[in-house]
Amino acid sequence: MVRTLVIGGGIAGTAAALALHKAGSDVTVHEAHPDSAEDIGAFLTLASNGMRALAQLDAAAAVTAVGFPLRSMRVLDDTGATVAHVPLGEAGDPLLRYRCLHRGELAAALQAEAARRGIGIRHGARLASVRHTPDAVTAHFTDGSTATGDLLVAADGLNSVVRQGFAPDVRPRHAGQRVFYGYTDDALLAEENAGESERITMVRGSGTAFGYAVSPAGETYWFARVPGEPLTAEEIAHGTPGHWREQLLPLLRKDTTPAAGVVAATTDRLMVTDATEIPTGTPWRSGRVLTIGDAAHAASPATGQGASMALEDAVVLAKSLRDAPGTEAALSLYESLRRPRVEENVTVSGNISRGTPPSPRPGRGAPASRPGDDDLVRHLDWHTDLWTECGSNTPGSPSDQ
Repeated sequence: MVRTLVIGGGIAGTAAALALHKAGSDVTVHEAHPDSAEDIGAFLTLASNGMRALAQLDAAAAVTAVGFPLRSMRVLDDTGATVAHVPLGEAGDPLLRYRCLHRGELAAALQAEAARRGIGIRHGARLASVRHTPDAVTAHFTDGSTATGDLLVAADGLNSVVRQGFAPDVRPRHAGQRVFYGYTDDALLAEENAGESERITMVRGSGTAFGYAVSPAGETYWFARVPGEPLTAEEIAHGTPGHWREQLLPLLRKDTTPAAGVVAATTDRLMVTDATEIPTGTPWRSGRVLTIGDAAHAASPATGQGASMALEDAVVLAKSLRDAPGTEAALSLYESLRRPRVEENVTVSGNISRGTPPSPRPGRGAPASRPGDDDLVRHLDWHTDLWTECGSNTPGSPSDQ
C-alpha cells in the first residue's frame, strides 16, 4: 500500500486525500491551521465539472448539505438591461448543479467527510522543508516532528513552501485586478431580489465586473473585479470594510445597475484581495513530490474554476496512481492529462482579468490536446482505467520509447 503525505488540508488537499484513500492509499493530511477554517471570508462557486468530481469521490452529499444551488445565470449590461439569461452547466441534474458556498464551509465539509472515513488529519502541522531519496520522502515540520511516505502531495496553496523548495524562482504574479467580496442580509434588498433564488446575476459594468447571488435565507453574496495595481500586504491588513466600500461605490455608480445598491447595503462583511496566478510552464514535481491545485496552477478568479479544477486534480491523480505501473509513470500520466486543461484555464482567466482579447485558435477554438467534455467525463469516471485509455500517450511509457 502506498503511503501518501498530503500537505495542506484545504479544498485541494482534503479532496486529494479522499480520492487517494478511495484508490487504496494509506494517506495522512498535514494542515498548518489549528482548525478546519480556510479563508472563511470569501465565497466561491463550484461548477458542474467540480460537482462531477465530488460525485466520483462519493462526497457530493457532504457538500450539497452546505451552500445553495445555482441553476441559471442572468447577464446585465451597464444600463441594467438583461442581455442574456441561460442555464448554468448541467442544471437538470441535482448532483451536478452549480453550487455557491463559503470557501471555509467547503473545506470543513470535506474535512468532516475525511474524518468520517478514518483519514488522519493533523492540524497545526506547519511544513518547514521536504527531503526525498529514491525510496521515500520526508516532511519536516516547524515543531520538530517529521513524517515519511512513498509520495508527498503538496496542496499548500499559492505561496507553496513545497514548490519553493524545488522551483525557487517561481513567484505568483498579479493578474491585473483587485477582487472585492461581500455579504449583506439587508431586508429591503432581499425583498427586492426575492425572485433571484438559484440564479447568479453578472453585471458587465463600464469599468467593473460584478456578480451577485441571493441565498434561500435572503443573504446576498457578491463580488467585484476592478482593474488596478496589486495591493500591499499592509493595505490589505489595515483596510476596513468602510474604506473598501467607499473606494468601490464611485466606480459602480457610473452605471445604472443594481451593483451600487448591493454594495451600499453591505456594512461590515467586505474584504478585498488581489487576482493572482501562477505562470504557466511552472514545474509541478520533483522526485516523489507533486504539487496540485493552486500550488501548481492558481488562476485569477475570472472563470470561477479554481476549486473545480482542484477537485478534478484529486480524482485524476488518485486514478493515475491506481492504474499506472509505478509512481513515476503515474505522475507522468497525471501531468500529461492535467496540464493542458488547467493551463488553458490560467491563460483564459488571466486574459479576462487583464482585458486581453483571446488569441484566435483554429477549429472549434480549443487545442487538440485539451480534454473536451467527453474526455473529461471519462477521465473523472472512477471506473475508467486511465492507463489503458491514455497511458500509451504518456512520455516515458513503453510505446513512447
